[in-house]
Amino acid sequence: MSEQPSPPPPYSPGARDLEDIPSVEVISRAAVMLLSAGAERLGLADADPENSPHRDLDEARRLITALAGLVTASAEYLGLHAGPLRDGLQSLQKAFREASAVPDAPGQGPGEKYTGPVH
Repeated sequence: MSEQPSPPPPYSPGARDLEDIPSVEVISRAAVMLLSAGAERLGLADADPENSPHRDLDEARRLITALAGLVTASAEYLGLHAGPLRDGLQSLQKAFREASAVPDAPGQGPGEKYTGPVH
């Protein structure tokens, strides 16, 4: 007797196909994920960021740079979402500068080639 393959799992009630999601929502979700991951890698989710087991400035630099590229390239499409995402990005850039033992020169920090220097 052969086994019949199990049917694919049903979609959850809240799931949507990608083709049904507006581009601004896809971009915003990606930006929020990068923003959250960057904050986590800076240790900002912990009471003592300097001693956070999740702190990894090299990873944070990569995430912040990716976020800067995404936000800068898509700002014209984000409408009213652009401002808060830029603010969050700038906050991460400043937190990175504060967390660095040897801060980058102005314009050389994570994402600053896309945003300009952050002070």
